[in-house]
Amino acid sequence: MQCTRIPAKPASRAWDWLAVQAQKQPSESANPVLRSACEHELLANPSSRRGKGMANKQAQEAGLSGKRRTKPAAAWEMNVAGKHQPDLLERPASLLVPTWTKTGLALLYDEDTNNTYDIRLKLTKEMLTIQKQDVVCIGGGAHHLNHRTVVLRRQATGGLGLSIKGGAEHKVPVVISKIFKDQVADQTGMLFIGDAVLQVNGINVEKCTHEEVVHLLRTAGDEVTITVRYLREAPAFLKLPLGSPGPSSDQSSRASSPLFDSGLHLNGNSSNTAPSSPSSPSANEPKYEKRWLDAVSLPLSMARVSRHKAGSDKLRSNSFEVFALDGVCTNVLQFCTAAESTDWLQAISTNINDLTQESIKTANKFYSPDEQIIHMGWVCEHLHGSDANQIQNYKFLALKGSSLFILRGPPASASDWAQAEATFNLCEVLFKVHKLWIAEDCWIQMKLYPGLQQDCELRDNEPFCFSVLVGHGHSHCFSVELGTELALWEKAFQRAVFMEVQRVGSKTYMCSSQGKILCFTIDFESGFSCSESISKKVIWRYKFSQLKGSSDDGKTRVKLLFKNSESKQIEMKELEFANLTAVLHCIHSFIAAKVASVDPLFVNNQTITRKYMYNS
Repeated sequence: MQCTRIPAKPASRAWDWLAVQAQKQPSESANPVLRSACEHELLANPSSRRGKGMANKQAQEAGLSGKRRTKPAAAWEMNVAGKHQPDLLERPASLLVPTWTKTGLALLYDEDTNNTYDIRLKLTKEMLTIQKQDVVCIGGGAHHLNHRTVVLRRQATGGLGLSIKGGAEHKVPVVISKIFKDQVADQTGMLFIGDAVLQVNGINVEKCTHEEVVHLLRTAGDEVTITVRYLREAPAFLKLPLGSPGPSSDQSSRASSPLFDSGLHLNGNSSNTAPSSPSSPSANEPKYEKRWLDAVSLPLSMARVSRHKAGSDKLRSNSFEVFALDGVCTNVLQFCTAAESTDWLQAISTNINDLTQESIKTANKFYSPDEQIIHMGWVCEHLHGSDANQIQNYKFLALKGSSLFILRGPPASASDWAQAEATFNLCEVLFKVHKLWIAEDCWIQMKLYPGLQQDCELRDNEPFCFSVLVGHGHSHCFSVELGTELALWEKAFQRAVFMEVQRVGSKTYMCSSQGKILCFTIDFESGFSCSESISKKVIWRYKFSQLKGSSDDGKTRVKLLFKNSESKQIEMKELEFANLTAVLHCIHSFIAAKVASVDPLFVNNQTITRKYMYNS
């Protein structure tokens, strides 16, 4: 029979080491304390746009400093007898982070037109709002009109004081891309960058090419009447900031192009005309102002964030989407730098997670102590398609009571829990953090805390992944967007499993050995035992500390090596199970919980994400 080592290493070290640690325990009747699997810290972001002073101030207000500090993890008492019922679960204080409220500029990418549009994001505790610019009348005019007619008097120097881009040949409107400070267009107070030109001296130009509009403006005379309408979704490349420098003199002879600003071309042909006095709005004329107006508002409760391209396993660069529970989507939000993208991703994810924790706290008031929700949230499940490409499906995971639930979406009623796609007993699952794709330890710190900027090389663009190994050798692979989320899931799984072990106290499985049907029991207090299935007579019993090694055939059989406490000899027990994987995972869960109950540092030493978070 070919035997292989039991695959128990992913979440902790080998069993023999666990057994040695368990041997260090004090009296078995002592009340052990189970500490958290990883402790979170927060870093003030000195590279933030708000400046180092503001970052330090905010950190102080949140009870933090600019230096890295750790808080003691919340501890949960475990009654060895398994009789103590846990109280309603609170989010550990070490995981509390300040709610992000921020505002900033971004680009909105339209995948249908392949264009990007300027937007402003406004984030609050419960809402993400996308704002788009529009020109509004603030007095003296008809508020219901969405277009403006403006009379410009051409000047000998500076011409009309504006530049245009776009044209029908590129399927984009002709748009004012520059307005020069203190010149004619600027002094009217009625023209804005982003205005689409609809008419020139009464001639409709909406279907004209760029060159045709330039020609009309140049030959329109000294007084030009134009009708414009502000485009809220004008492609970003058509707009430039107010006061941007115009084309240099060596560019004045260049032929006009819809992709370049046509400014000097609009001066007109007459050089003998005396300069006109610049026009300015009178007191009775309407006044206009460019403002950011709310376009889309997404509630963040149970929302999810995705960096994946739709229908692909590829990640977007410096961009992501936010999906609300009601199906509303932001479309693709783009940012100029990776740091800015990660900053927003971290802020939005933090608020989503905070709202989820509030929902958990509220829901737990209606559940018994044995059915409490430990953690829940969205994850991306990775499946292998027939063409060897990965398929992404978003699932909602929940650690509740004694089970892991895989659902299609957040459960709103008891029937939703009952209709879960899959349910697994927590004692029989194994949480495994995937390889962290890093060149140096500093890279993972930079990803977990966006404020850290270090010269680290990323080997792969893979997301933060973990697997949940279940019975019969099956597994589910999931990923999250941030290292902090991965740390939360790792901590939550450890906590949920340890609490379930403490609650049930023991697990018994039917097995066979030498043709006999036996009962194999794993007990939190006494260790391992094997008894006859009918008479319940105990055949052998060992403590956790006596387990010195193991091997299995990867199918049904396992060999357990125990050290006899009297003879000091190694004794082998060979057993066969119908679901060997579930039994091995259960053994792992009980030993890990036992060691953690007497060695609080053990769990933190085994937490992969925490290792990289605090290594330096």
